[in-house]
Amino acid sequence: MARTRVGIIGLGMAAGHHARSLIDLKDEVEVVAAFSPTEARRSRFCEQYGLPVTGNVDDIFDADTVDAVLILTPPNTHLELVERAAAVGQHILLEKPLDVSLERAKAIVSAADEAGVLLSIVFQNRFRSSYRTLEALLRSGELGTILEASASIRNWRPQSYYDEPGRGTLARDGGGVLLTQGIHTIDLLLNLAGQPQDIAAFARTTPVHTMETEDLVSGAFAFENGASGTLMATTCAYPGYPERIELICTRGTAVLTGDSLEAHLRDGRAIVESATGSAGFKADPMAFGHELHRALIADFLAAVRGQRPPMVSGNDALRAHTFIDAILASGKR
Repeated sequence: MARTRVGIIGLGMAAGHHARSLIDLKDEVEVVAAFSPTEARRSRFCEQYGLPVTGNVDDIFDADTVDAVLILTPPNTHLELVERAAAVGQHILLEKPLDVSLERAKAIVSAADEAGVLLSIVFQNRFRSSYRTLEALLRSGELGTILEASASIRNWRPQSYYDEPGRGTLARDGGGVLLTQGIHTIDLLLNLAGQPQDIAAFARTTPVHTMETEDLVSGAFAFENGASGTLMATTCAYPGYPERIELICTRGTAVLTGDSLEAHLRDGRAIVESATGSAGFKADPMAFGHELHRALIADFLAAVRGQRPPMVSGNDALRAHTFIDAILASGKR
């Protein structure tokens, strides 16, 4: 089996998890080159992971040598990079969020669709064993119909996190806690419960942080099937707590806390899956292993080889963006 040839664009904070995953998957993938405009980042990345680097982004967009690209750059650069990759027929794995606005996010999904290339988004928490167990319980009907679905995202980020240039700004990141941290849990919630509507929310920047965008959000809404829902998201909750999704259903209740699941069914069964370890909800946003990234990248590679949809699509991310946009619009009102 020929290995999929990939290029990497962006060697910032997220690059390490991707690099370790690609090294683990070396029998399936060949890293042609990793691009950064910064020489120090290229040297550090090459020394640490032993993967080839380039200072010329045009090397990545060479369809004769690269089949797929991993785009790991700041959100405000995504649309133009996706358009370049799609134009030469390269498949795309894109770090979340899609981009800084709903309009640009829609343009990204359209560019991939029109070019006929695969677009997958880095929502690695979809590959948690506990989440997949919960999803299976719901899809099989064992939990019954959802009556209420809520999510709580109580992260901690010190001011030093937002002192980094561009961090938490509309121009570079497009938003605060929702687009940068909460979008992972929002994706899980929406994949389980459907698209929210009738949204009422409050969004604010607290005295805990000096930043342009929101660091605390509370919202209530209804789902398409009539179920009610709530969302709480913040980066002010010192020292940080695992994100939590709760489903109250007609045949039982399930609580997903980080990567641990506890479900109790009315037929007397209890399903418990426990896991330990930080998941980036404390001060260090990358304080977790790369196993979920590896699973996501393996799925993306399998989709490229089999020309099938990836488990996490651009439309999945667009659904989360649409919800976040509606929450922030309600908060402004």
